[in-house]
Amino acid sequence: MNVLLIGGGGREHALAWKISQSPRLEKFFAIPGSPGIADFAECVENISISDNAALVNFAKEKNIDLVVVGPEAPLVNGLTDALEAAGIKSFGPNKIAAQIEGSKIFAKRLMKKYKIPTADFEVFDSADAAKDYIRAKGAPIVVKADGLAAGKGVIVAQTLEEALAAVDEMKNFGAAGSKIVVEEFMDGEEASVLALTDGEKILPLIAAQDHKRVFDGDKGLNTGGMGAYAPAPVVDEKISARVEEKILKPTIAALRAEGIIYRGCLYAGLMIVGGEPKVVEFNCRFGDPETQVVLPLMEDDLLALMDECAAGTLSDKKISWKNQSAVCVILASGGYPKAYKKNLPIDGISKAKTLGAMIFHAGTKISDGELVTSGGRVLGVTVTAPTLQEAVDKVYRCVEVIHFDDAHFRKDIAAKALK
Repeated sequence: MNVLLIGGGGREHALAWKISQSPRLEKFFAIPGSPGIADFAECVENISISDNAALVNFAKEKNIDLVVVGPEAPLVNGLTDALEAAGIKSFGPNKIAAQIEGSKIFAKRLMKKYKIPTADFEVFDSADAAKDYIRAKGAPIVVKADGLAAGKGVIVAQTLEEALAAVDEMKNFGAAGSKIVVEEFMDGEEASVLALTDGEKILPLIAAQDHKRVFDGDKGLNTGGMGAYAPAPVVDEKISARVEEKILKPTIAALRAEGIIYRGCLYAGLMIVGGEPKVVEFNCRFGDPETQVVLPLMEDDLLALMDECAAGTLSDKKISWKNQSAVCVILASGGYPKAYKKNLPIDGISKAKTLGAMIFHAGTKISDGELVTSGGRVLGVTVTAPTLQEAVDKVYRCVEVIHFDDAHFRKDIAAKALK
């Protein structure tokens, strides 16, 4: 098979690494790719991932059999619709299905209509009305931008002052923040469950736990994710069955009832409240950094599964998993998730690899022959080990040997599970 991967972050590097192991793979391209993805695929940097026509033309030229769309923006932008119109198979939902992430309001109203467990909510397009509602409800409370905001459009406000300020902050997200969702605060433990689907059948992956806040102890601003581990013990066999029966299957069925066939990866961000899973949010693609810990534990051929999803022929066969744990720690630029410097030289990656790490490039580039930083989240350092404690010890040994100026990382990834 000739495959084209869209994207260039840590998630896409992990996807490229896993896809490259498939015996079905013949030619492999990535747009734009990254220095890490370049180990597996031919990277093409001069085409924008928002230019559907150019992407379709490239896929035709290279006789691409399957396009794997990594990030949410091209999905919300209708890339898979454009590919389908040209007769090219793709892994990822179409534009209308991608609204499950592209519009929080769409997702919340779908869940309410089909009784999929989630927090109570109200929708506002007036800041004053939202503030009046917040004053009536009190804190803690959650304020969300309706549209895409790169994982930063959600504020969990612990005080009334924070909540009122959060409403004003939503205008920083432009059109994405023109409508907002205010929802009840759910007190529990978070987990992420990704599932592959062909629009009918669902194949859940093992649960992971992401660490969204920038500092240890879940303090500070929300980020795109500072680390993850899998499997997450908070999702035991009983809860896993409930997630499948009460959330994943009903969501795909609800979309189908609305005339929407959802194919690709459905990401359920969950809160486990008193042993019951509730949906915090849905995403229309693989999670980042959850993908970096889930895929290293998967024994099956990911490309074959993606091809089945795209063709609508997913089998009932359960996925095989290694009896191990995986941990990923994100090395971020100083200042992230606010302003940060770029073009800082990175060293120590080869040493970390000799210690057993997989290094997934999230924000790097080659400048004058040297690897330098180019994003807020720079590297995902991932290891696997027989136990979670061993994986944690090993990952931090690997993190310590990688250097760039002002690098920072959380030192408590997976601490909740070890408690």
